[in-house]
Amino acid sequence: MPANSAARSRFLRRGIAAVAALPLLTLAACGYGSDAKDDSSGQKVAAGAEKIDGLDSVKIGYFGNLTHGTALVGVNKGYFQKELGATKAAYQVFNAGPSEIEALNSGSIDIGWIGPSPSINGYTKSAGKNLRIIGGSASGGVKLVVNPDKIKSVKDVKGKKIATPQLGNTQDVALLNWISEQGWKVDAESGKGDVSVIRTDNKVTPDAYKSGSIDGAWVPEPTASKLVAEGAKVLLDESDLWPDKKFVITNIIVSQKFLTEHPKAVEAVLKASVEANKFINANPDEAKAAANAQLKVDSGKELPADVLDPAWKSIQFTNDPLASTLNSEAEHAVKAGLLEDPLLKGIYDLTLLNKVLTAAGESTVADAGLGAK
Repeated sequence: MPANSAARSRFLRRGIAAVAALPLLTLAACGYGSDAKDDSSGQKVAAGAEKIDGLDSVKIGYFGNLTHGTALVGVNKGYFQKELGATKAAYQVFNAGPSEIEALNSGSIDIGWIGPSPSINGYTKSAGKNLRIIGGSASGGVKLVVNPDKIKSVKDVKGKKIATPQLGNTQDVALLNWISEQGWKVDAESGKGDVSVIRTDNKVTPDAYKSGSIDGAWVPEPTASKLVAEGAKVLLDESDLWPDKKFVITNIIVSQKFLTEHPKAVEAVLKASVEANKFINANPDEAKAAANAQLKVDSGKELPADVLDPAWKSIQFTNDPLASTLNSEAEHAVKAGLLEDPLLKGIYDLTLLNKVLTAAGESTVADAGLGAK
């Protein structure tokens, strides 16, 4: 095995073990962390409703953060339970990508909202046998925020300490790719180089910023807005780096076994997701309040307005999985030396989503040639 391949393999083995153990804040977006939490919120079933596919329940996973706003609103407004009829919508709240993938693999959940990096890792490490991406959920909501006294322009980032949520997570890959595009050098695994990349829990990043141990952070919402509330300034919105200012930050996955055996249940969840996104985009203030209310249920704490409002505004909720950007994100990870060349063909199956979209009179979406069919 070539040296660089061996290093990548060591990173992947060590990284997966490490991320599974890291205790992150429940509000950490697109990251990894501690165990899932069972949802105990009761949803009323309409009188006369019938079970879908004879199932007693459909187990749905998501993270307790704003980039999973589709799921938050869907739970809070009862969309999932409505579409599933007498089949119970059962929920688990995660803050760990690997633990959600593990739950999907074990059958502890059937469908989940999750970020692109764990989706790619989960698919490639199972040789394409454990999951499918079946829909989109959100784009954007990631920023490079910095100490304005130390960093006034892009060139000032060189030589500074910039935090990301975790080694190899979605934001870490994005920062490493951006650093490379500036012509600077950083060792991906150690984070040492022309910029010091500091892997820091989202829950401690604001304190790290206040203490001066970091000069900025490439982080998702609401962590970015929490830092701004502490006096940081937005130097770069990652959306500005992507065509049409869109890139996948959250998508919907399902176990292949569940998709094959219970397509009607999957279709029902997708219908609820489309309904939730329609509500979010038509009623942004009410949707924001619903998402925040569900965060309080899931984590015991709401976000304050000075964090919630700018964070919510920076996220676009969409049914489109933005498949071409997932492919680009995988290429960035390969370029950084964090991932072997992934074989992503077959990672998408958008058949049921496009069926739901057509029935709703909305435009269908594409899989960028990465579809299973």
